[in-house]
Amino acid sequence: MSAEQTHVVVLGGGFAGVESAISLREHGFRVTLVSDRRYVWIYPISIWIPTGEIEPEQVQLSLAALREAHGFEVVVDPVVRLVPDAQRVELKSRTLDYDVLVLATGGSKLRPKGVEHTHTICGAPEQAVALRDRLRAVAAQGSGTIAFGFGGNPRDTSAVRGGPVFEVMFNVHHWLEKQGLRDQFRLVFFAPMAQPGKRMGEKALAAMDGMYARAKIETKVGVKIEGFDPSGVAFADGTRIDADLVVFTPAGSGHPLLAESGLPLNDAGYVRIEPSCQVVGQEAIYAIGDVAALEGPEWRAKQGHMAEVMARVATSHIAARADGDSSREAYGDHHSILCVMDTGDGAAYVMRDAKTERMVPLPVVGHWMKKAWGSYWKASKLKQIPRLPGM
Repeated sequence: MSAEQTHVVVLGGGFAGVESAISLREHGFRVTLVSDRRYVWIYPISIWIPTGEIEPEQVQLSLAALREAHGFEVVVDPVVRLVPDAQRVELKSRTLDYDVLVLATGGSKLRPKGVEHTHTICGAPEQAVALRDRLRAVAAQGSGTIAFGFGGNPRDTSAVRGGPVFEVMFNVHHWLEKQGLRDQFRLVFFAPMAQPGKRMGEKALAAMDGMYARAKIETKVGVKIEGFDPSGVAFADGTRIDADLVVFTPAGSGHPLLAESGLPLNDAGYVRIEPSCQVVGQEAIYAIGDVAALEGPEWRAKQGHMAEVMARVATSHIAARADGDSSREAYGDHHSILCVMDTGDGAAYVMRDAKTERMVPLPVVGHWMKKAWGSYWKASKLKQIPRLPGM
């Protein structure tokens, strides 16, 4: 079956899903992208919502605009059920048949005891706005304690998302300084692992200790989180942090849609895939981004750039099969950690792959580099400017 005759349904309107739809269209496939939102939420730049440096509308990119730029169909409708044997997807208001299915739904989050008493930057868009509003209310008190942390998932070490928590923490520190309130607030970072941030590399880990010290941020690490309550966070060793605001990102877990799908899952609920991103045992289904179980080094991470890499790898295999050929592309060849970790008044460039690791301080200019990246990402996806190699 040729590309023009092949209907590919992409489930998910995030980084993985959008890149998949774009790359598939470039190869001539008929593509339908399904999302439960009318826009892409650009998580890397949402870190500035809590401090008011960016408005929620600026963190969105319309799927309708992407449809016009690339020619894929968009269906805004929640997915209810997957029926792999029938090559069918059941949505809330309709059913879609497919020749090839690309799962890019993202994952879910673990729910530790009392997590509803926390605020997060890595959840639904409205949660970032709720964090902003609570931060303003706490700042209006004139003094207090703010705790920042993230959790782990022992069943899948790639499911930790700590970077955005670090970014929000340092941005809040900088924001309080600008408000003349920093000396009135105690900031505390917590995590259950002994060396949070270690996956970035030893150099980055050592640099983080210096960043905590310079910002006068206390740390509580290496102790299991017992749970949360309206007054703060409790730990397994009997200690606690009493806080006016707790910013917390739980570790990830598999998407609930997958539980009854019959697809092969790992212990954390992520879809097991081949190096091609093809789901194990499924000829017509691929899984990319956070929904997939990543194999590779201990430091492997679920990040936006890896989601896009996986989308392109999957497309190369789908296209090769449509041509009666095969592809040698493997997502594991591209494992890396890559980010510009913003601090509000600068940033740090962090890069790690199989051969090297580095963390480069970028005072002042780093902040504007990340801002520029957000504009670049939107404009390049809309084909308003050329895409840079590897981006």
